[in-house]
Amino acid sequence: MKVTFISNYINHHQIPLSDELYQIWGEDYTFIQTEPMEEERIKMGWVESGTEIPYVKVYDSDPEGIQKLIDTCDIAIFDGLDDESYIAKRLSEKKIVLRTWERLYKTGQWKAVSPRGLIKKHHDHTRYSKDRVYLLCYGGYVADDFEIIKAYRGKRLKWGYFPEFHEFERATRKAKKEKEIPMVLWAGRMIPWKHGMDALKAVKSCSEEGLKFRFVMVGNGECEEELKNYVSANHLEETVTFTGALSPKEVREQMEKADVYLFTSDYEEGWGVVANESMNSGCVLIASHAAGAVPFLVRDNENGLIYESGNVGQLSECLSRVLKDESFRERLQDNAYETIKNMWNAHIAAKRLVKFCEELQNGTISFEEEGPLSEAYVIPEKKMYRYLKGEWKCP
Repeated sequence: MKVTFISNYINHHQIPLSDELYQIWGEDYTFIQTEPMEEERIKMGWVESGTEIPYVKVYDSDPEGIQKLIDTCDIAIFDGLDDESYIAKRLSEKKIVLRTWERLYKTGQWKAVSPRGLIKKHHDHTRYSKDRVYLLCYGGYVADDFEIIKAYRGKRLKWGYFPEFHEFERATRKAKKEKEIPMVLWAGRMIPWKHGMDALKAVKSCSEEGLKFRFVMVGNGECEEELKNYVSANHLEETVTFTGALSPKEVREQMEKADVYLFTSDYEEGWGVVANESMNSGCVLIASHAAGAVPFLVRDNENGLIYESGNVGQLSECLSRVLKDESFRERLQDNAYETIKNMWNAHIAAKRLVKFCEELQNGTISFEEEGPLSEAYVIPEKKMYRYLKGEWKCP
């Protein structure tokens, strides 16, 4: 079975899954890179080029030959690119295509009223709903967005990004975190929709309670000066440390030291790999309900805590609770790690994807019961918070 994965470029979020698929399929698996990586990502320490990886091919190096591979392979996985020309021939010939996609309407579902936008989405998606085209959803809001345009009904599956899994014995995880006072971490680009200020306001609230902890903020960006000014104005210098931008490896090292991770992004966060990584590192993930990964990865009060996006009071209460209650904190840490170890990792995702592809070829498919490649249910955006809190049931 020949399978191609077509994406803009290879990166450290995609390599673990592709490595697993290459181990299974060997030379029958190809990752096709269609464009160079942005300079901003390279500066952040992302892998600049995948050309040294045996399964990676750069489209521009042999456009005719690589396009023929896309057209003739058994299954093409098309990773959310706007340029439909790469798979146009496959779609016209009704060949198998798996489309991986983040949200259509990250900045508001009201944009679905645009006639021009609806025409394009019908052209790109809805008209193929009866063909052998399946949607792998990067996040809990994707199915609802695609329901608006009536695309891929009955063919939407849970998917995600699968960063490198680090395996630790419990004693090792705990030893990395043992400090006199707990460490709380936030990492990301300091841009408005990441809401680093919400994290700092929660830190201030907990500091005013008299709780003792360290808060580390990793990253840089347009909001950096504002965040530093807030720390200074509120005399939080003894609690808060800014590290500047760190490489992905260095961020993981910080996570392994941290007890708690604050994930404050809003709906513009299509997935948010820091969720997987911090859970794998044995952190208590305190997460905004609006970030795409949260509905798939987090079970409130079991393997993390979910607060309503933008509600700093709730965020503060969650942070205060885990700082005060060590046994509760350790239970959530253990369950977070087990979630990634037993379900949401590249090894399990690859095995399931291979099985799914084999079933597609044979004409009989089955969805998994939970986790990757289980059914992605339509949860309306406005009801997601209540759903995650157990206050609303999916019909």
